Amino acid sequence: MKRRKFLKNSSLSTAGIFSASILSACETEKKEETAHEILKPIVIATWDVPNATNKALEVLSNAGNALDAVEQGVMIEEADIENQSVGKGGRPDREGNVTLDACIMDKDSNCGAVVCLQNIVHPVSVARKVMEDTPHVMLAGKGAEMFAYERGFKKENLLTEKSKKEWIEWKKTSKYQPVINIENHDTIGMLGIDNKGDLAGACTTSGMAYKMAGRIGDSPIIGAGLFIDNEVGGATATGVGEEVVRTVGSFLIVELMRQGKTPQEACEEGVKRIIEKNKEKPDFQIGFIAINKKGETGGYCIQPGFTYRVFSEKGHSNNTASSYIST
Repeated sequence: MKRRKFLKNSSLSTAGIFSASILSACETEKKEETAHEILKPIVIATWDVPNATNKALEVLSNAGNALDAVEQGVMIEEADIENQSVGKGGRPDREGNVTLDACIMDKDSNCGAVVCLQNIVHPVSVARKVMEDTPHVMLAGKGAEMFAYERGFKKENLLTEKSKKEWIEWKKTSKYQPVINIENHDTIGMLGIDNKGDLAGACTTSGMAYKMAGRIGDSPIIGAGLFIDNEVGGATATGVGEEVVRTVGSFLIVELMRQGKTPQEACEEGVKRIIEKNKEKPDFQIGFIAINKKGETGGYCIQPGFTYRVFSEKGHSNNTASSYIST
């Protein structure tokens, strides 16, 4: 009996030591793997906007946070009058008014948005003020404009001569047909991870060219045009906003990443969900980009031609997204 008990206890002790060793090794390996895999700081943006991503990473490299980085990054495009899809110089609605939409979201799920904002160059910054200075998430139209003036933003005419001439020419036929990948732009969405590993995102647009007055797409809608979950990752969209709204596209992609999909897999599934609802008329463009907590990125679109910028210690590259419809 004593011998049996001794052998039993010896076996249990050996098994315990062996199991503990395996667990310890696994934990060490997991920690090393996690530390190795996390890529930060990093920014990703829709379309080829090197000046915007360069500014964002500059902020992050100087110990700035992700929220400051994405705001200052998209502000570069809002101020660029050659970019006719956002900010000053954006294409007007059919009445000739430039109306801007934007949203921003931080690591704590705080968010702010403005829609149909006129006469203010930087709607993303007004959206941030909505987030930080009010109990609300979204302000619209004249209310958003008055709020901007109260916060010190200056009134400025957003309709440039170039955009005005194009609008006057458009009025001769008044044909309303969204053009796929128009000027390689239509919305600027940006996602970032700072040195602390925290995420933030921003999205800004002047909307579809010659849209009906008051039209709002996905860009300023949290969950559609942009969504951030600091435990999982973030996503943002570009293209025909109505289709993104119908599937709550950015939220969907983040939830797919929560379930274990990579950013690339999640973007592909997000596009496929939209295709399923438009099997007979996929004659429009939708593009998604996403980033997870590790700093892994992905992008996917319906039509060929969508690109996205990624900037990190690995380099600054413009990436051509794979598409559902091949060339």
